[in-house]
Amino acid sequence: MCSSRKILWSLLLLSVVEVGLGVASIVLGAVGISWVRGDHKPQQGDASPFLVCGMCGMLCARKRTGLIMILFSACCICGLIGGILNFQFVRALNKRPDSMHSIHLAAMTLACLGISSCTLSTWLTCRLASSEQQRMFLEREHSLHHSHEMTEKEILDNSSNGIPQISYNGHTTASP
Repeated sequence: MCSSRKILWSLLLLSVVEVGLGVASIVLGAVGISWVRGDHKPQQGDASPFLVCGMCGMLCARKRTGLIMILFSACCICGLIGGILNFQFVRALNKRPDSMHSIHLAAMTLACLGISSCTLSTWLTCRLASSEQQRMFLEREHSLHHSHEMTEKEILDNSSNGIPQISYNGHTTASP
């Protein structure tokens, strides 16, 4: 089983990859828009949600609160849906005879990589949440066990004034 530290580093690495994919997708969309400025109007598939996913992933790796993990999972799911839609729009554009096949192929490749990274990030976030839940449970259990020991010690100290008590048939006597 992976440790929480390995999960965090993997999540951080995937987040950096998602930021890179988002920036590359935006740059590719800008290049596509500039190439077709006079010929066509800008089409769908010129932008990507992966930049936001990557930034939320970096935040999630830094602050492991439940709310941020939920936010990151939601961003990854939205990025997954956006990536699939982006791929479908670009694929439809690629079927046109006057389209730029190299830019569309690059956009579809970026979308596939983004879909994969969002899927892996969602899975890693679930693993991180499970690991954090287990860590918090163990901390709470240790804390309860420690407080139970302290309570027993206080009861013993208060009832015997430092002298151990022996109980026979419900009657308590101090031992010498």
